[in-house]
Amino acid sequence: LRLYERAEALLKKGVWVICLDEKTSIQAREMEQAPDPAEPGNPMHTSPRYKRHGALQLFAALSVADGQVYGQCRQRKRFVDFQAFLLEVIIPEALRRGVHTLALILDNGTTHAPKRLEDWLTEQIVAQQWPLSIQVYWLPKNASWLDQIEIWFSILQRKLLQPNHFKSLEALAEAIMAFIAYYNQTAKPIQWSYTVEKLEQKLGTN
Repeated sequence: LRLYERAEALLKKGVWVICLDEKTSIQAREMEQAPDPAEPGNPMHTSPRYKRHGALQLFAALSVADGQVYGQCRQRKRFVDFQAFLLEVIIPEALRRGVHTLALILDNGTTHAPKRLEDWLTEQIVAQQWPLSIQVYWLPKNASWLDQIEIWFSILQRKLLQPNHFKSLEALAEAIMAFIAYYNQTAKPIQWSYTVEKLEQKLGTN
């Protein structure tokens, strides 16, 4: 919560705070008839029958300070896929931004391999000679709602994935990446209202 409060100031000092997680099993369903858009007085009409074309896993990260979103679609949701997302998307962006510290906020999902991730990151920093340090902040168990990327996932669900009408996995992946690019044109930090003070009141520690 302190990182959320200070994210903008930290970024100016070279510390980039990002929230990461994956949205799993995003279905590509092709309806027998394309949905009819809603009109005044008429709701959207969707076909009850569809063909399944498989599912994708979306690995995504939210930059807390400015609201920018970064994503990568993968066929599976393994630690190696999460590693690829970091190596191919997040680290290059951190280097492009010129930050000296990357602060990752993560839940305890098995994809993130809590017991392996930090050692692997340390090995990569040495092997690749990255000019930055990486700090990992693990959310408490059963507290994934504290990850701001979950809010963005709900936006993606409402704005793009409902109704679900995609003719292939390729079409689904292209739509997701196009949505991210469009969203980033006007992205803003999430107005986070759950403060440390509210937490202390709930716990009775203040």
